[in-house]
Amino acid sequence: MADHQEASVTLPSDPASVTTARKYVAAILGEWGLPDDAPAGDTVALIVSELATNAVQHTFGQSPTFTVDLRLDRDEQLRIGVTDSHPRWPQRLPAAVQQDNGRGMVIIRYLTAESGGRMSVTPTEEGGKTVWISLPWAVPAR
Repeated sequence: MADHQEASVTLPSDPASVTTARKYVAAILGEWGLPDDAPAGDTVALIVSELATNAVQHTFGQSPTFTVDLRLDRDEQLRIGVTDSHPRWPQRLPAAVQQDNGRGMVIIRYLTAESGGRMSVTPTEEGGKTVWISLPWAVPAR
């Protein structure tokens, strides 16, 4: 496998795009050697679903599209980035807040930490932001 692989897709900020993003990521990870039944695949799928949902729901129509970037470095680290053009960064809610939504970032942070990864947010030149998740890449031997 190459030292560095990248894939990217830009989708409309529409709820239907969340499923498309998840399927796209699963297909790319399969091309990169992750078996369909690998537990890491479920984790990445949920992270991508939550990030894409945030990009659709919390940009208040100010981001007509969002982009999912995947980067695999030296078969050691997978980076997932979801970029939108809305300037507001994700908000951390206190655990005691009782509401029906707004738990996506809590789920993302938990899954990322549980997998030995880390999360960061970086601004884009256009005034939006990218939420990055870095996870160790461990493909089981076949």
